[in-house]
Amino acid sequence: MLRAGGLRLDGGGMFGIIPKAMWSEWTEPDERNRIGLATNCLLLERGSRRVLVETGCGDKWNARSRSMYGLDGRTVLDALREEDVDPDSIDTVITTHLHFDHAGGLTTWDGADPNEMIASGTSPRPVFRNAEIVVQRREWEDAIANRSTMTRTYLRSHLDPIADRVRLIDGEEEVLPGVRVEPLIGHTWGMQGVFIEVENGGLVFPGDLMPTIHHAHPSASLAYDMLPYESMRTKLGFLPRAAEHGWTVVLDHEPDRPVVRVVEEASGRFEIEPIS
Repeated sequence: MLRAGGLRLDGGGMFGIIPKAMWSEWTEPDERNRIGLATNCLLLERGSRRVLVETGCGDKWNARSRSMYGLDGRTVLDALREEDVDPDSIDTVITTHLHFDHAGGLTTWDGADPNEMIASGTSPRPVFRNAEIVVQRREWEDAIANRSTMTRTYLRSHLDPIADRVRLIDGEEEVLPGVRVEPLIGHTWGMQGVFIEVENGGLVFPGDLMPTIHHAHPSASLAYDMLPYESMRTKLGFLPRAAEHGWTVVLDHEPDRPVVRVVEEASGRFEIEPIS
């Protein structure tokens, strides 16, 4: 697992209909009502292939945006550098969806001032120059059309420079041997989870279906979900599968204990159990 940087988002937005009196006992907000989150990614090595799941927020942010989102300046490139991995050695990048905190790291201005680059009309360059980008067709079409209640989450600066290397998937598919994607509809119409075969069972990256350990409750969905009811139904289907199969689940925004298992209690309730 790679730590691609931290950010802070509004706690009410992250917990939807759950009242602040409840969620503030789970995670403490700052003076601007924001909670601390991570952008977690996966690096997979299969034979000679290297696969990256998610890319984080990237570095194309001006001072105002960095302050608003509480970005700590760390990127997926920092995480890869610490593992001595050249971004040019990445063959495949899989994104669960294309919101800025998942796809922003696909492109870069190489540290140049974003305001100057925008004013000059300079396009960012792809970060992973030898990789194909795997995304659901519906997600790509929605992102390009900016179909979202959040007008600044699908950003063309993340998408246009990599448009010629996108591999569009329709539904469930094994994209590489032992690596499968499956639609997990709700947060967006085209979000997908990543399911990986490993020696001790399965490793699953469910994206924003369950972003932190506090989102196992079916009603704990994001206010940003395009289809809140569908998101809840998808989660209700995912949790028993995860418990039954003993999946190791990596939570994309959990800052402290992102690697977990789902456990079914005698009451029928599902709990999150952090693991090392």
